[in-house]
Amino acid sequence: MTTHIQPRLTQVFRFVRCSYADGVAELVYGFDHGEELVERVRFPNAPAIPAGHQAAFEQALKLLHLIAGVSYYKAGVPPRIEVVDGPLDATTADLLDALYLHGLAEFAYRNGLDLRGRIAFPRSSSPSPLRGDGRGEGPISPKLNLPARTLVPIGGGKDSLVAVEAIKSISGEATAVWVGNSPLIAACAERTGLPMLNIQRELAPGLFELNRLGAWNGHIPVTAVNSAILAVAAILYGYDSIAFANERSASAATLEYEGQQVNHQWSKGYTFEQLLGDWLHEHVAADLNYCSLLRPYSELAVTRAFARLTPYFDVFSSCNRNFKLLGPKPADRWCGQCPKCHFVFLALAPFLAKPRLLSIFGRNLLDDENLAPGFDALLEYQDHKPFECVGEGAAARAAMYALSQRSEWQEDTLVARFRSEILPQLDVNELALEPWLLPSGEQRIPKRLQPALAFFA
Repeated sequence: MTTHIQPRLTQVFRFVRCSYADGVAELVYGFDHGEELVERVRFPNAPAIPAGHQAAFEQALKLLHLIAGVSYYKAGVPPRIEVVDGPLDATTADLLDALYLHGLAEFAYRNGLDLRGRIAFPRSSSPSPLRGDGRGEGPISPKLNLPARTLVPIGGGKDSLVAVEAIKSISGEATAVWVGNSPLIAACAERTGLPMLNIQRELAPGLFELNRLGAWNGHIPVTAVNSAILAVAAILYGYDSIAFANERSASAATLEYEGQQVNHQWSKGYTFEQLLGDWLHEHVAADLNYCSLLRPYSELAVTRAFARLTPYFDVFSSCNRNFKLLGPKPADRWCGQCPKCHFVFLALAPFLAKPRLLSIFGRNLLDDENLAPGFDALLEYQDHKPFECVGEGAAARAAMYALSQRSEWQEDTLVARFRSEILPQLDVNELALEPWLLPSGEQRIPKRLQPALAFFA
């Protein structure tokens, strides 16, 4: 029984089984021979699985089972991983080894753990079948002739709303989708005017009991879990594209610790996007595309685009305190204290009239000396970048420098402090805003959606 388990002393984490019926996926896990942990994912108004899509659906469901297990594995991080259905092909095992190692790197860092050499998904010793397309080994999935429409995950913040408007600008057929029951996200999704799909994820109740018994706890790569949920949804409801809104700074590590890059946003980064996108082509459907529409752009370029989207100003929020499972929510949409509030305020400031920005946040965060440590961390001044989904330190410095040159901001406490204390230590030639507004060539956006990039011009 779970009540008799000491999570940190467990020896085996087991992927027991997964199943699907009537719009509900059941994902079952266990430690050692303890009580089963059963997670349920509910797909509303689910149609029958289309004829010819069953094999693809089962592959996507299996991947969801394997990826969502990260929420439970981290409770004990036992030395052995067991997949009851048998070992995995090399491509799948490689994807999961990378996701669990790098997606849990922040969790490991904060808990004083080293997961290197510990995470090893069981893999088949037989070689993968040869591909016939000249791209190496691995199975090739057929095209399913999925409908040309896009699932766009909505998170409540600026990035996903920019992605929505970019797709709407090319009259692309899209659905706003989110996992969970956040009223704030629902309000943003409704404001887009798109059809909406709200999927529910119910964590196994036994996980909270394990936490009570002293389980390891901390950050997991939740974007990876949501991505796997949406891969199942794409086959079930019929979509050929899943377009996230992860910009290029998500690939930048938060810090390096004992030779390992620790990136809070690893499952939002380009490496994971490539791994999962290739896996879906090989194992699920050749015409199911997984990408980030914002990948070529920096946080500042995305924020400049968002500054034009005034209809969203009274509903969006990037403040993470709105989305925590437990604990108090801010009285309004912005707590003003967390790194996300600080970064979004700083990133919007160069592109919005000051009174408009202050009306969004209800206060001037750059005129509060108590917030100096938070902004210092964003600038990577005397501290490393926060463990949050924020832009690179160099981008934050460029935004702050731009404000320091504008008379309406110069007398605000933290801008004046930047001018007098921090700026003399920096190379002004590295503080220009304009380079941050240019796209990079790093992206895997399908041809059908590429015209949407003109939205950023």
